Amino acid sequence: MKIVLASASPRRREILSMVCDSFDVRVSSASESYSDDTPLDQIPKILAERKALSVPMEQDEIIIGADTVVICEGELMGKPKSRQDAIRMLEKFSDNTHAVVSGICVRTHDKLYSESVTSYVNMRKISREEIEKYIDRDEPYDKAGAYGIQEMAGAFVRSIDGDFYNIVGLPLCRLTEIFKSELGVELI
Repeated sequence: MKIVLASASPRRREILSMVCDSFDVRVSSASESYSDDTPLDQIPKILAERKALSVPMEQDEIIIGADTVVICEGELMGKPKSRQDAIRMLEKFSDNTHAVVSGICVRTHDKLYSESVTSYVNMRKISREEIEKYIDRDEPYDKAGAYGIQEMAGAFVRSIDGDFYNIVGLPLCRLTEIFKSELGVELI
C-alpha cells in the first residue's frame, strides 16, 4: 500500500518520515472553517477528516489527514495574526497549562478512522523580554499557539502530559497504533 499525507506541514512530513520511508504528499485544499457551536476539541478531528477526504485517492492508497489546535482557558489559539497576537498568546501560556489537540484521519478505499488526541503543556513563567526575543526569531507565525515546542520555545516548557509529537502536529504513537490495529500495517 502507498501512503499519502494530506498536509503541507513540514513538521508533519518530518514526523511521518520517522516511521515511513516512502510516502507522497498531496496538499489538501479543504476549507478550514467550522460552525461556531462546534466543541473546540472536535475541530481538529473534523478538519483532519475533511483534509483526508478532499485529496484524490487511487486504489491501494492510505491517506492521512491531520490538524492541530491549541486551547487555553476555553479559547482557541490559532496561528497569530500579528506580533501583538503572538505576545498575547505566549503571555496567556506563561505559568499556565494549555491543551494541544490534534485530529488524525486515516482513510482507505473503504474505511475511515478518525479521532482527536490531546496532550497538555505546562509552561513556566515567561518574561516579556523572553517572549519578545522568541518572537523576533519569526518562529511563531506559522504555528497554532504561536510556538513550536521543538524550537527555542521548548525552553519555556516545564512539563508535558501526552504524546510529544502530538504537540508538534502529528500524534505518532496513536497513528502507528491505528495502522497496526485497524489496517494490519506495521509502520515500525
